[in-house]
Amino acid sequence: MVCIKQVPATTAEKRYTADLRLDRAAAEAVINPLDEYAIEQALRLQESGAVESVGFLSMGPEQAAEALRRALAMGGDDATLVTDPALAGADAWATARVLAAALDRLAPDVALMGMASDDARGSLVPGAVAAMRQVPLLSYGSELRIEGSSARVRRLTADGFDIVEAPLPVVASVTDQVGEPRYASLKGIMAAKRKPMETWSLADIGLSADDLHGSALTRVVETRKPEPKPPTERVENVGADEAVTRIADWLAARKLI
Repeated sequence: MVCIKQVPATTAEKRYTADLRLDRAAAEAVINPLDEYAIEQALRLQESGAVESVGFLSMGPEQAAEALRRALAMGGDDATLVTDPALAGADAWATARVLAAALDRLAPDVALMGMASDDARGSLVPGAVAAMRQVPLLSYGSELRIEGSSARVRRLTADGFDIVEAPLPVVASVTDQVGEPRYASLKGIMAAKRKPMETWSLADIGLSADDLHGSALTRVVETRKPEPKPPTERVENVGADEAVTRIADWLAARKLI
């Protein structure tokens, strides 16, 4: 089961509403780009025969169904959307709580996610879901393999690779090292329209608005635009020795060396 999120397009201008929530209706919505690598990894496992089926799960507003249909156009078998008015403004904790409850009902061997969401970059949800479900977490994999009753990831490190293995079921996250995501073909887009998609409310997964404490344990108290970058300083038309000295002085003045 691949968990995906619908996010504003990376290049879209981001704006906030009066309550300091990201205005998602004002920007083009796409599948979280980092989730596409999880989709690709899952489909490769299915094509190799390591898993029998691939499904997609998302939590979001009703329009998040578009992202699920897009994922189904890439491949896979079915999709589930958890949507409820009480989920507006959900933070990472509430998102993890909902996904964990939905995954408990779906009971997949592997709940697979991208390494982060493009709109938040917190990388917290995979670990939180694993903790809430009390199953092993295999995070930041550059490759995921399913062998018998266990899962294994290869994790890139500064010295090479770590191989981490755990018995099923697991929560796993993968990076953009797994391979370039495939494009949805016209045939895949047409086939996606016929693939089953269920829509669940909070009640369907055994949760209520009270369980989510107003959909968030955190709140945004302030937003501001990034400060403008200072003008670029160039060292040119001087000898090598003087250029080196100027650069060293520049770094030393900023306590970088």
